[in-house]
Amino acid sequence: MTKSSISTDVAIIGAGPTGLFAAFECSMLKMTCVLIDTLEHVGGQCSALYPEKPIYDIPAHPAITAQSLIDSLEKQIEPFSVPRLLSKTVTTLKGEKGNFTLITQKGDEIHAKAIIIAAGAGSFGPNRPPLDNIEQFEKAGNIHYYVRYSDQFIGKDIVIAGGGDSAVDWALALKDKANSISLIHRRDRFRAAPESLCRLEQAINEQKINKLVPYQLHALRGEQGCLNEVDVISLDGEIKSLKADHLLAFFGLTTDLGTLKDWGFEISQGRIPVNQTTLQTSQEGIYAIGDIAQYPGKLKLILQGFSEAAMAAHDVYSVVYPDLALHFEHSTTQGIPQ
Repeated sequence: MTKSSISTDVAIIGAGPTGLFAAFECSMLKMTCVLIDTLEHVGGQCSALYPEKPIYDIPAHPAITAQSLIDSLEKQIEPFSVPRLLSKTVTTLKGEKGNFTLITQKGDEIHAKAIIIAAGAGSFGPNRPPLDNIEQFEKAGNIHYYVRYSDQFIGKDIVIAGGGDSAVDWALALKDKANSISLIHRRDRFRAAPESLCRLEQAINEQKINKLVPYQLHALRGEQGCLNEVDVISLDGEIKSLKADHLLAFFGLTTDLGTLKDWGFEISQGRIPVNQTTLQTSQEGIYAIGDIAQYPGKLKLILQGFSEAAMAAHDVYSVVYPDLALHFEHSTTQGIPQ
């Protein structure tokens, strides 16, 4: 994408579910906005990490996949033609409330009256296991740190390493698609929801999942860049070779707030403290919503991020239109602004 120069009312950093809904709320209040995200697509972690996983606590949806939620949020803002700057990272912030300038690593300039940060936990990347030649198998598509689409594993031999929700959930999700599932962990205790652990134990008893504990990854073997086997090693040095077309390594994510740390507002434990009633940070005109926002009683739930998006947008209105009073109307009477 070529360099852009955009003037807008609100710059929204982060195009995950909370950022998308913030764009809708701002647009409903007749404020222009732009979405900026380091990823090449909207949707944040929902699209990048678990698009096929169901979410159960979105109001009016008994269950909805993460990608379906993102698709619906995009459809919701479609009438407003909100511009997006994707694969772009804001590296420089200048100015003050009512007159900010943001500059990306590719030279784009965004002039905005207010900023809403909906960046989740910041930029993220996987914790990679220290295995020889892992890069060649990554390039061949045999190593996965998150799963976007499960059909690629139909009929395949899968080794899953990890002891948290992701490892357990994907072992369960793939057990009826893959040819074989080997689940390895360095201890005989998994950190997952009780219901998932019950289902895991049942699948192990039915020999649909092969559990190997306490084991950890030892070596990768293959020919011409394609994975054939994964060696695992026990605490006492016993090595086993497991047939494998794919390795799913779930050792968590490394997150980084990047240049946000240099923007002059308070940061505590990797999150940004905000005023609980307005979502404004310690710097006037800059707001934080979603997982990155911190205040007493905060819940890291998408639905709470939606509420925060609405609250922030209403307070931003006074920045964008300082001489106008906001007369709140329900969408049932207001409709979609033209």
